[in-house]
Amino acid sequence: MADALIASFDAVLSDLDGVVYAGPHAIPGAVESLKRLESVGVGLGYVTNNASRTPAQVAAHLRELGAPAEDHQVVSSSQAAGELLASRLPAGAHVLITGSAALAHEIELVGLKPVHSAAENPVAVVQGFNPDIGWKDLAEASYVVAGGAEWFATNTDMSIPQARGMAPGNGTLVAAVAAATGKRPLVAGKPEAPLFHSAAKRLKASRPLVVGDRLDTDILGGNRAGFATAAVLTGVDTRESILAARTEERPDYVIAGLGDLYVPYPEVINDGGRFRCGDASAVASDGTVTVSGTDSDLDAWRAACAAWWAAVPDSAVAKAPRLEWRSH
Repeated sequence: MADALIASFDAVLSDLDGVVYAGPHAIPGAVESLKRLESVGVGLGYVTNNASRTPAQVAAHLRELGAPAEDHQVVSSSQAAGELLASRLPAGAHVLITGSAALAHEIELVGLKPVHSAAENPVAVVQGFNPDIGWKDLAEASYVVAGGAEWFATNTDMSIPQARGMAPGNGTLVAAVAAATGKRPLVAGKPEAPLFHSAAKRLKASRPLVVGDRLDTDILGGNRAGFATAAVLTGVDTRESILAARTEERPDYVIAGLGDLYVPYPEVINDGGRFRCGDASAVASDGTVTVSGTDSDLDAWRAACAAWWAAVPDSAVAKAPRLEWRSH
C-alpha cells in the first residue's frame, strides 16, 4: 500500500452522485473502496451541493447503500453557507431563507435568525435549492437583494438529474434573482472553495484528495481550494472531456473508479516532448495529439492529457485536440 495513490493523502473528500452512486444504486466497487479507507488510516468526508436535504438525511441514504457514513462526515453547501454567513454577519442577524427547512436549520445553528419575509428586516438573503420554491419566493428575495442586503447562494448548479431527465437546479433560480436585481451572490458550494475548506477542517486534514466526476464543480472547486484532485470516470465527465478541459478544471489524477485509489498511480514522464505513461506515449503538435497506444488503455489517455495540457497550458475554454491513435 505504500506505493498506492491514496498513500500520499490523509483524507478523501468525495462527491456523491456519479462517484458513490448513480441513481438509486451504488456504483460497483465504490462502497468497498470507501470502507477500506479506515484500514489505511485515511479520513473520509462527503461534499455535496444538495441544500435540500440535511447532512443526517444524506448520511442515512449512504448507510442504506452500505457506505460508511456518520452524520458529521457529510458536509453540505448549506453548512458551508452557514459558516460563510456567520463569518460576515453579527450574531442574531435576520437572514431571509429562499430555500428548504434544512437550509434554515443550518443558518439557525450558526447563531443567525432565519426569516421568510422582507417585513422582518433581513440584512442578508441565502438561496438554496427547494423544489417548492415559487415566483413569490424569488420576488421576495429580489426585493431584499435590490434593497442592499448581502446575498449568498449555497450553490449554482444549473441542472440536477431527475428520474425523467435533467431539471433546473439552484443556479437557474439564482439566475432569476440575478436577472431581476443586476447583482451576483457569494457562493459557498462547489465550485467555490469554502465547501472544501469546511470539509478539510472538519476532518483535520492537511493533505486531502478531492474525488469527483464533474470538472465544472468537483475538480474546479478542489483546485480552487488548493487541494489535489482526481477525476473518476464513473459519472458525468469522460476521457474526451477531461482531455479537452480548460486549465482551471484539469485534475491531477484520472482514475477509472474509487478502486484505483489502492494501486500505484503511473508516473507520466516528459521525454523531450514525448509524454510516457506505462506502455503508452503521446506527442502534441499543431493541434493534434498522436498517441502510441489504444483508446481502451487509461494510461494512453493520461499521456495524451499530459502532452496536450503542456502544449496548451493556459486555456480559458474547453478545447479538444485532434487525436491520432497508433499501435505500438
